[in-house]
Amino acid sequence: MDILNRLEQESGISRKRIEAAVKLLDEGNTVPFIARYRKEVTGSMDDTELRALSSRLEYLRSLERRREEIGALIAAQEKLTPKITEQLAAAETLTELEDIYRPFRPHRKTRASVAKERGLAPLADLIAAQEKIYDPPIEEQAKRFLSAEKGVMSEKEALDGACDILAEEISDDVECRKQLRALTAAHGILRAHAAKEEDSVYANYYAYSELLRTVANHRVLAINRGEKEGFLKTEIEIDRDLVLNALQARVIRFPRSPAAPYLMRAMVDSYDRLIAPSVAREVRAALTERANESAIAVFSDNLRHLLLQPPLKGKTVLGFDPGYRTGCKLAVVDRTGKVLDTAVIYPTKPREQIEASEKTVLSLIQKYDISLISVGNGTASKESELFIANLLKKVDRPCKYLIVSEAGASVYSASELAAKEFPDFDVTQRSAVSIARRVQDPLAELVKIDPKSIGVGQYQHDMKPARLDEALGGVVEACVNSVGVDLNTASGPLLCHVAGINAQSAQNIVNYREENGEFKSRAELKKVPRIGAKAYEQCAGFLRVPESKELLDHTGVHPESYPAAKALLQELGYEKCDLKSGAFPDIAARAAAYGNDALAKKIGIGVPTLCDILAELQKPGRDPRDMLAAPLLRDDIMSLADLVPGTVLEGTVRNVTDFGAFVDIGVHQDGLVHLSKLSVRYIKHPSEVVSIGDIVKVKVLSVEKEKGRISLSMRDV
Repeated sequence: MDILNRLEQESGISRKRIEAAVKLLDEGNTVPFIARYRKEVTGSMDDTELRALSSRLEYLRSLERRREEIGALIAAQEKLTPKITEQLAAAETLTELEDIYRPFRPHRKTRASVAKERGLAPLADLIAAQEKIYDPPIEEQAKRFLSAEKGVMSEKEALDGACDILAEEISDDVECRKQLRALTAAHGILRAHAAKEEDSVYANYYAYSELLRTVANHRVLAINRGEKEGFLKTEIEIDRDLVLNALQARVIRFPRSPAAPYLMRAMVDSYDRLIAPSVAREVRAALTERANESAIAVFSDNLRHLLLQPPLKGKTVLGFDPGYRTGCKLAVVDRTGKVLDTAVIYPTKPREQIEASEKTVLSLIQKYDISLISVGNGTASKESELFIANLLKKVDRPCKYLIVSEAGASVYSASELAAKEFPDFDVTQRSAVSIARRVQDPLAELVKIDPKSIGVGQYQHDMKPARLDEALGGVVEACVNSVGVDLNTASGPLLCHVAGINAQSAQNIVNYREENGEFKSRAELKKVPRIGAKAYEQCAGFLRVPESKELLDHTGVHPESYPAAKALLQELGYEKCDLKSGAFPDIAARAAAYGNDALAKKIGIGVPTLCDILAELQKPGRDPRDMLAAPLLRDDIMSLADLVPGTVLEGTVRNVTDFGAFVDIGVHQDGLVHLSKLSVRYIKHPSEVVSIGDIVKVKVLSVEKEKGRISLSMRDV
């Protein structure tokens, strides 16, 4: 197989661009580096395209390795024929390769292998020949195979054994299995029913059936989990006559042959005993794989939007970790993320020390000029929100609050990293710090937590860990590098997501910083142990040094392009003093007047690199997240009792699933906007309309107070 040709056909990307990208990947370049700094070479392939290419490339290479292995294994048995060689060459999936290898795989003892040991293979071949006339008849010829020694005592036993051999041969036929898989996938039905008489969240599936080709991915995952937990039993059904007719057309060439009845018997047995169970498993596995990949895609998209939430810069924040018996933990964090103060209050049951708690919080607000309170959404969140909302009415300065998902905060607070960062704090105090920092810089804080613990996926615990980690790790890496990282303030966990930097080199950077003080330039990074030329090339462009005398060190311009950037400024008429000030407000207009093509040619760089440099110089050190809508802040609380159908509210999208979006409308309980209520136009998935963090207007459709369910709509708002 020509892998590059295959990639070209599948992706629609030219072979030249694919060759270039594969070469860069094979040379050890990271995806973020290639996407950002090798646009001319790849034709501006973005990180999503590159990751998909890399993943597919690895699959096709593993396919080739397995193709060679199977060919060698069959050849070792001296059974590699031109036909098999042709089949191996034509196989496009690992499943197809394994189908080819199936007859040659070392088998456990089967009915067919026993029949072969009894010398019945020639009788099976005789029947498979499907002669128009058998003289003497097949039954008469079967007598030749009777053997007391081998345990064949009658013509019937001989013919039964021959049919067992034929059944296995039919089952092992590559084309048969391929056809039946396709038929089952197209016409099969997934059925589910209750495994036990017990109410559960899976009650909707206690009498469920749907065509395999139309089953929604989230239903597949729900049924799988219900089955795993013992609430559901499932099976795949298909019209048996449909399958047998298709199989008959392939197996029986001459219906009038005396052999046809035996072949028919073998065919039916083959399907019922051998093919149907394995094909059902394979189709079910493919269905699950499709659903898993869809769920991973949704999770990845949600994670991307969560990590890229705009930071609330320049604010001293009070982190508020709600609780009952052990109290509510407070942490005051300044605009740089430094912890200024901590406290514990008891505004909730069982103590309900409202007055004392108010006094403590009001004192902290005044002492540290707090303008924002970040409240975790865990246990006692509702009562804590009510407490804060009432308290803010007594504050004599602008101060608001917002509810923050504390998913993963407990995981972080109990981690070695948190213990190292705050050795004198207990886990609940660390959690309060995390809750505060999540609004100051969501990306920097959330990278400290395993993405699976952040709570924006669906059925993530049912996914293959390696595949999920690969996908989510790619998202984190892409987000970190798209934003850029301050070399002098970034934590080790944040640094290790920068292209070219691993956990050890990240720690080395932190150690160097602690021993030598702040980095004065990007170039100083070369002094750090284990940051060699290759690592520096990969990471330098994504690291920022605001303290550097070199303005370009605080931009996304790669050091290799510094001469080009300075030549560009000179060509556009800027002076050295302009470079020092970092102010180029009209650079885009000057470049447009010159012409990008002519300017790029003059400087000796590609147009994509030119455009990137211009974008960076328009606003050195800019944060791409600043262009996004800021979080919705509140100063009062609503309750479920306040909600009336028809009310229009503003809310924040907290999660996106296959079936809808969950929106925080300020009543503690998120409301659901079902897929059908997201837009007046037809959409296949909620992600076409909304993303995590979006501020949206919704209309209340219904409120089930006893179940805490809120149904919302974004249509006709």
